[in-house]
Amino acid sequence: MAPKQSGVAIIGGGIMGGDIATIFAAGGWNVHVMSPSAKTRDALPARLNAGLAKLAADPARSALVRTYASVEAIPWQQVDLVIEAATEDLALKQQLFARIEALARPEIPLTSNTSTIPIGAIGEHLKTRSRVAGLHYFMPAHLVPLVEIIRAEHTDKAIVDWLEQNQKELGKAPVRVNKDIPGFLGNRLQHAMMREALYLVADGVVSPEAVDTAVRYGFGFRFLACGPMMQKEMSGWDTNFYAGSSVYPHLYAEKIPPQFLKDMVAKGHIGMKARHGLWEWTDESAAKEKARIEKVLQAALQILQADAK
Repeated sequence: MAPKQSGVAIIGGGIMGGDIATIFAAGGWNVHVMSPSAKTRDALPARLNAGLAKLAADPARSALVRTYASVEAIPWQQVDLVIEAATEDLALKQQLFARIEALARPEIPLTSNTSTIPIGAIGEHLKTRSRVAGLHYFMPAHLVPLVEIIRAEHTDKAIVDWLEQNQKELGKAPVRVNKDIPGFLGNRLQHAMMREALYLVADGVVSPEAVDTAVRYGFGFRFLACGPMMQKEMSGWDTNFYAGSSVYPHLYAEKIPPQFLKDMVAKGHIGMKARHGLWEWTDESAAKEKARIEKVLQAALQILQADAK
């Protein structure tokens, strides 16, 4: 059932699609990127070259990537894996998967990089639902090792097995999500923390800067060495049980984000890309901060890679 490692089709060449293309090119795959946007296709080579440099990969592997303006233009007989990385729109994804199913070889996996839409819903109307799975990367995809492999109700276990091995060979850290639940794993954990953080800020308990400091220099710093489950193995589950029994009743449990966030979005104050968010940004300050973050991520990746050996 496992296809040969040769060609991957990536549907969508934006931020996520471009970084996913970088991962596969660095791994020696032939990469076929489809984007209907000429601007996106034209921007891909520069993004690819920058990504390969950050991975210390052979820059010549950028030649393995080709772009196409339509799904039909992809050389489908050369494709052994499909990764859809289009806009988070269920109707769009269903339409794309219907076209892809008719074009792709019947034995190859069809995956989606969606972070929010149920995999079962994306493949709902397909004849070959057994080969549809989630393959969810985290931004920036070429630097963050985690990849979620989501198994929907009809997904063949052999597909999940192959995807897990494939991602390991590409140097990623795959985790299986065995139920097709909203938010999967990583985003559920992130949003549980983010809800607490946002409401602590909304109620004037702490500043946004304090939240970031507490995470980066507290438990977030510790999590680079071991995850929360292992950390509690060291500190003791009895301590966690008693602390949780005391704290859980006081955690925020609201069903929607706080009003200040709704107001920010309504004003268009959505962060760096709008020059306004919790903080004010210029093009220069945003670029400087992004560069700093990527530099730290590269250093962290080297630590994790050395630790895995």
